[in-house]
Amino acid sequence: MTASYTTTAKGLHWIMAVLLIGLLALGFTMHDLPLSPQKLQLYSYHKWAGVSVFLLVLFRLAWRAGHPPPPLPDSMAKPLQFAAHAGHALLYLLMLAIPLSGWLMSSAKGFQTVWFGVLPIPDLIGKDKETGDLLANVHLALNLLFVAVLAGHVGAALKHHFIDKDDILRRMLPQRRR
Repeated sequence: MTASYTTTAKGLHWIMAVLLIGLLALGFTMHDLPLSPQKLQLYSYHKWAGVSVFLLVLFRLAWRAGHPPPPLPDSMAKPLQFAAHAGHALLYLLMLAIPLSGWLMSSAKGFQTVWFGVLPIPDLIGKDKETGDLLANVHLALNLLFVAVLAGHVGAALKHHFIDKDDILRRMLPQRRR
């Protein structure tokens, strides 16, 4: 097994990092805007990007199934290795659950997603205001949890790089120096 991630895994990681941070920023920004054509357009962009990220997550999981990540260093304590694996599993789970909750919420609120304004995505459930409001709260809660887990992920990577001085962060960087 290699000590570095594949070029594809690195590319997917960094593309998704940019997309996810952008989606979070857009989601929190558009939520507080007054109703306007601009707000509706931002919601469309957010939904288009959410569908795209969901598809990228599925591709990333398929890629990872055939290309396991490099092992964690033996010097890392077993409880920390468990925490790292659990954190990654939670990130993947949230990257699936958040777009699904958004899709369900849009369906329940009666706003069909039309991917890039061209491909209608079928509604998953019927229109129901109470369910839509509940799913809006679920979507928000999942995003807040994602922000917390993401902060832990970034914090752990920086700790490994600056305090532990190991290879954990460098092996995911786009260009790895040997």
